[in-house]
Amino acid sequence: MGRVTATERRAVLLAGAGLALAAGCATRNAVAHPVPASSRAPAPPALPAQLTHGPRDRPRVALTFHGGGDPATARALLTEAEKHGARVTVLAVGTWLDAHPDLARRIRDGSHDLGNHTLRHLDINAMSEAEARAEIAGCAERLKRLTGSVGSWFRPSRSPTASPLVTRLAQEAGYPHVLSYDVDSLDFTSPGAAAVARKVLAEIREGSVVSLHFGYDDTVAALPVVLEELDRRGLAAVTTTELFS
Repeated sequence: MGRVTATERRAVLLAGAGLALAAGCATRNAVAHPVPASSRAPAPPALPAQLTHGPRDRPRVALTFHGGGDPATARALLTEAEKHGARVTVLAVGTWLDAHPDLARRIRDGSHDLGNHTLRHLDINAMSEAEARAEIAGCAERLKRLTGSVGSWFRPSRSPTASPLVTRLAQEAGYPHVLSYDVDSLDFTSPGAAAVARKVLAEIREGSVVSLHFGYDDTVAALPVVLEELDRRGLAAVTTTELFS
């Protein structure tokens, strides 16, 4: 390598300073030109603490089942839903999970939602704070032990809505929202499969959350009729998580 003269060294230093200045301008320019507010993605709307239905402008509905009763009926309902490509939400009772722990995995393996419907399915709104907390926490503990998660949804027992106290306790247990419904199938009154299907199909619309139950033969017989009509209307039966996504 030949000897570097003073003139050449000065030229190199000036070139380096120019690159540094250019880089600094680029950084400053990035800060000086923020993304216009009009081009930012809008923030999703905040959901209320208690939910009765999803968005009314998308062809989706959520079929939600209170998890209890004969496990054979539960398996038949899950199989029927899956035959039609539907995913459902199961709000499980804690003592039911104790008796049938395999159903927690069966529900999750079918890509359905699994949530909390209290430990013993008693009138939770009438309980003291300590009793209500134990009901919610007891079911949450079982869900966590069986699936690794407490689930996303909580529904009060013996009532479609939760009192302010129960809502607060559910949020403290990890459930941001209480899941109610806008369509009650009344399948637990055993009115016959035709009556269950007729009531659901008369009231369901975009965004609806439908209350159904495991443990009733009417529900098993009504479900294919409901799902076939939903398909004809272009309404997809999705999980509650998908409904609110």
